[in-house]
Amino acid sequence: MKTRILCLVLLLAAAGFAKTADGQSKLVLVAGRPSHPPRMHEFNAGVQLLAKSLAQGAPKLKVEVVLNGWPKDESVFEGADAVVFYMDGGPKHEVVLEGGARLAKVDAWVKRGVSIGMMHYGVEVVASQAGAQFKRWIGGHYEDQYSCNPIWEPSFASFPRHAVTRGVKPFQIKDEWYFNIRFADSFSAEKAGASDGTKFTPVLVAKPSDAVRNGPYVHPAGPYPHIQAAKGRPEAMMWIVERADGGRGMGFTGGHFHDNWGNDDFRKVVLNSLVWLAKLDVPANGVESKVTKADLDANLDPKPAPKQPKKA
Repeated sequence: MKTRILCLVLLLAAAGFAKTADGQSKLVLVAGRPSHPPRMHEFNAGVQLLAKSLAQGAPKLKVEVVLNGWPKDESVFEGADAVVFYMDGGPKHEVVLEGGARLAKVDAWVKRGVSIGMMHYGVEVVASQAGAQFKRWIGGHYEDQYSCNPIWEPSFASFPRHAVTRGVKPFQIKDEWYFNIRFADSFSAEKAGASDGTKFTPVLVAKPSDAVRNGPYVHPAGPYPHIQAAKGRPEAMMWIVERADGGRGMGFTGGHFHDNWGNDDFRKVVLNSLVWLAKLDVPANGVESKVTKADLDANLDPKPAPKQPKKA
């Protein structure tokens, strides 16, 4: 009897952490600081556009937006079902700063079943800094000079049957799509499962052409022999995981070019994943939203225009 009561108390405590005071599911979208030329890495504008789209198609989800990096007031994370980071990564990734204190905080959320998502450059960390954590949180990460980041235009022609792909139609779009991700337990575009009970689902999968594998990549330019050696292999550029702790994870490697959010299917598969991460039911036709040119132009970071080459 005492054991049953203790279990009930623990379940109620977990539920209390992962719901707002009014019982809504809560998603926190954290945008990174400005980087790159105009209309690239527009993290602040991007999360605000996604939040507006979710308000249209998923009104039951409470969305909190954090701009310009990790918040000074961390109370925004209280009661979150899911936290998604859309920001620059690498050795100065926002979650690895402060001497590991932030890593420990995110890890504590994960152990309570909070879902975690990483988008575009945010999927990259230095393996020795946070590779093990990213594999546990979202299933894998971009690793410098193991993964690669060409700008190319894959065709996503088919999708797995999953809530995240509801209403998503085949699409083809140019972006800085990363691939050859360092997945946990040798996940790949073909493998779905792990020894620790994590369920892995590749969502956006395509085969890079030989020319794409031969480079150049954005940085370093390459080509890398191990990327060339895998010619003909399908690559996962968006994936989701259902963790054994009850939480969920998502990695999305697109999102370099801000105007791609204007593509309905590109946007929908991400919106669906955000709702799924927050453990709400994804609508039968996916999260419906409309984005205008004005929406795409709103909230852009002030950035200097690219320098024009001098005339001869």
